[in-house]
Amino acid sequence: LAFAGFAQAGLLGRFNANRLHKQKVSMLILGSWAAGNIALGGIAASQTSGEARYFHSMNAGWNLVNLGLATAGYLAATRADPAALGLFESIEEQHRIQKIFLFNAGLDVGYMAGGAYLIERARRGGEQAGRLRGFGKSIILQGAFLFVFDLGAYLWQANGNTEVQPLLQGLTFSGQSIGLKWAF
Repeated sequence: LAFAGFAQAGLLGRFNANRLHKQKVSMLILGSWAAGNIALGGIAASQTSGEARYFHSMNAGWNLVNLGLATAGYLAATRADPAALGLFESIEEQHRIQKIFLFNAGLDVGYMAGGAYLIERARRGGEQAGRLRGFGKSIILQGAFLFVFDLGAYLWQANGNTEVQPLLQGLTFSGQSIGLKWAF
């Protein structure tokens, strides 16, 4: 039985290492997008005016937040010890990261709707029309990228759910007790 526990610990460590690797790669993608938008947005905003300036400045500003989130997510994944979590905590953490990405994908749809609202509001004209259109287009762009990113990251993480099955094989629950069968 000790050997089964040791083998399970090795599988569990690899499962957690894989989840953390996916988190790091995802945060590098988000951070790269953010850094590119900050740089390009900052340069372009300083060289344009009107609607284009608002578009680029919103891209840069929006991505300051994305860069902070990507940095925090990357550092958290780097500092985590793949061997530190038990089976229940590992499964819980796997589902937690998936729920975060899925929830964020829903928020991204809201961002795009908010951007569309700003563009529609700009149709009324007035001195704020250029700003509303520029901000609206930027928010739609950022929301669309984040939707694809969050949905992709969710699906990539969820693909790892099958890796949990070997860890659970042999576990039984009768309603009053938990057992582990080990065949050799």
